[in-house]
Amino acid sequence: MVMTTHLDIVSAEEKIFSGMAERVTCTGSLGELGIIAGHAPLLTQLRPGPVTVVHQGGEEEIFYVSGGMLEVQPNTVTILADAALRADDVDEAAAMKAQKEAEDALQDQSSEINYSRATVELAEAVAQLRTLQAIRKKAGK
Repeated sequence: MVMTTHLDIVSAEEKIFSGMAERVTCTGSLGELGIIAGHAPLLTQLRPGPVTVVHQGGEEEIFYVSGGMLEVQPNTVTILADAALRADDVDEAAAMKAQKEAEDALQDQSSEINYSRATVELAEAVAQLRTLQAIRKKAGK
């Protein structure tokens, strides 16, 4: 029998997932992380992007987080995300539009824009698109 750990994925608005997981992978501030039962305690910042959850039985589900924190305790993994949603709910057209608008804003040297805000919006849009690509790759499309 494969060992599991309890996982909670929570955004500022709602609890997105709560259940048992065999493995969780995500991108922390220092790179890719893989969490399984018995992982050492950990607290790290998350980068925008996909969170892959392998449920009991091996079924995979992908979520999108826009950043936040990951906490690993002996029997629980908690992801506190600024915003989180199931990857199937990511709107590809909206993400592509946001990416284009952020890129245009960064290239427009004459306008009075907030460059740090445009950079964050660009990173989030790219992370959403990367999440969609992960789903397509998994589905073999």
